[in-house]
This record gives sequence, structure tokens and C-alpha cells, in this order.
Amino acid sequence: MTAPAPVPPARSASAAYRQSLWLLTSRDLKVRYSTSFLGYLWSVLDPLVMAAIYWFVFTQIVERTVGATPYIVFLIAGLLPWMWFQGAVSDATRAFIRDAKLVRSTRIPRSIWVNRIVLSKGIEFVLSLPVLAVFAIAFGAPLTWGVLWFPLAVALQAILTVGLGLIIAPLVVFFRDLERAVKLILRFLFYASPIIYSLDDLPGELGVWAAFNPLAGIFSLYRAAFFPELLDGWAVGIAVVMSLGFLGLGLVVFRRTVRAVLKEV
Repeated sequence: MTAPAPVPPARSASAAYRQSLWLLTSRDLKVRYSTSFLGYLWSVLDPLVMAAIYWFVFTQIVERTVGATPYIVFLIAGLLPWMWFQGAVSDATRAFIRDAKLVRSTRIPRSIWVNRIVLSKGIEFVLSLPVLAVFAIAFGAPLTWGVLWFPLAVALQAILTVGLGLIIAPLVVFFRDLERAVKLILRFLFYASPIIYSLDDLPGELGVWAAFNPLAGIFSLYRAAFFPELLDGWAVGIAVVMSLGFLGLGLVVFRRTVRAVLKEV
């Protein structure tokens, strides 16, 4: 009887990384939900409250001239992925500082501390999608062929967020003020991204320049499921290039700083 072939080291390391990533991610989700009475509802309550506020302002107080109808579906389709992006980037500022002892002691590639944040927030985003479906049905927003772009939107957002996380996480260790700066940038980026409006609502050259925000193309892919006319090929192309660019830059920054990070934390 022949002995089983040994598992190649590269494959074994990859399997160990995936297993550790899932264990850390599931631990984060269990801790987050087990310590809260409302649990899962908190992952959708924040975007729903924000959507309700903007819907009330732009439909009941002032005459709406932005977005698409039904506006509440338009809002939620942008706010849910924004919460994933905002939560992951914000938590990335504490990726190494919060678990400093584990970061120093583990032999697993340290990028796992960024990837687990992006994955856990991504899972929360996926779990919140039934809420979008309920509002789409309730307000008569039909699902169109544009839903086929949804996997690309998720992939691009994951790539972009991981890239930014790999840049931010190590730099915050050396420049602690960067954590507060990131919060301010995220606040500005919320209004600079087509969340309460679409690229089509921006006048002239402003819409062209706004497309260089990679979130613009990603959000148009999400909304194409219900509003295919809002799909912007130019913005999507820019989002692909910039997402891959940020990932490449993040890998370079991370590899050059990780050893210094281990000494600092």
C-alpha cells in the first residue's frame, strides 16, 4: 500500500491561512453579535436610519432632483455597501494596535489582520441584502439584468478595501494621528461619493472628475440591479484600474513596513 503524497508546503500554508482567516472572522462576528441584544439588526439599523432621514428630506421637505425612483431603494443600494467600506477602513486603523500581542506572537502572515476585517464587514453587508430586497419589493423596484454585475461590484469593493487597509493599518502604528485623519476623510468621502445622488446628477466636468472616485463605479454596479440606466461604463473602468492600483500599492507598503510594525507594536 503506497503512502499518501505529502501536501506541498505552499498549499499547506495557503490552507492554514484560509482556516485562520475564517476562525478570526467568525470570532469577530460571534463577539459582535453575542454582546448585543439586537445583534444582527444593528448591521442594518444604521443604514436604514440614514436612508430614512435622506428620504424624508429629499421627498417630504424639499423637491428631489437627484437619484432615481423609488428613491428609498436608490439610497439603500448605496448606503449598504458604503457601510461595508466605511466600517472596514475605519477598523483598519486599529488592526494591529487592538491585537498587538497576537500580531507579535503569530506566525501567520500579518495581512490576515486586515483581511479578517474586510471579510467580516463584507459578510455583514451580504447579510443585510435581504433588507434591500424587502424594500425593492415593497416599493416596486423590479430586479433587472443589471444584477449580473453584482459579483463584480463585490469583488472590486473587496479589492479596493483590502488595498486601502494594507496601506492604513501599518502607517497608523507610526502616525497615530492618521486614525483621526481617516475619520475626517471618510466623512468627506461620504458626500463626495454618489450615495444620495448619482453621477448623472452632477453638472458638466464635475461628473467626469467625480468618476475618478472608485466608489462611484462600484456603486453604479450595485444599483444596476434596479436602475440599469445608471450604470456608468467610464466610472466602472476607472474603478477597476484604481482598485487594482490601490491593492498593488497596499501590498508594496505593507511588505516594506511589516517588520518595523512588529517592533513598534
